[in-house]
Amino acid sequence: MAAFLLAGAVGLGAAGCGSEDFENKARPPVPVELSGVISEKKVTISPDKQGAGPVTIVISNQTKEAHTVTLEGEEVSERVGPVNPLDTATIQKTLRPGDYRVRAGSNVARPKEIAPARLTIGPKRDDSNDKLLLP
Repeated sequence: MAAFLLAGAVGLGAAGCGSEDFENKARPPVPVELSGVISEKKVTISPDKQGAGPVTIVISNQTKEAHTVTLEGEEVSERVGPVNPLDTATIQKTLRPGDYRVRAGSNVARPKEIAPARLTIGPKRDDSNDKLLLP
């Protein structure tokens, strides 16, 4: 019986040893949250410059009509809505470097289009390996 317990203890000790060739792979950058507003004249996004990586855009409709919100870029076209007046919508995307536009459209004929917001995405942000308490 003692030999059995000794063999089990040796086995558990060996199982707890890690290999030396473990590679700590980089995690993606921490997601950033951008705020947006749809007004009667234009769409705004703040901040309008950010590094590449995961982005969450929370946009509020401050007009009297419902609007569809579209994020457009070279390889991206994401649409949400319609977003009712005084309501919000969220777009979550991982964006690469480049220029993007955030547009608001509606089914109502307007004398003048709502000007889109411009969003500039620069070089990739640092990974989140050194950030604590992230999911």
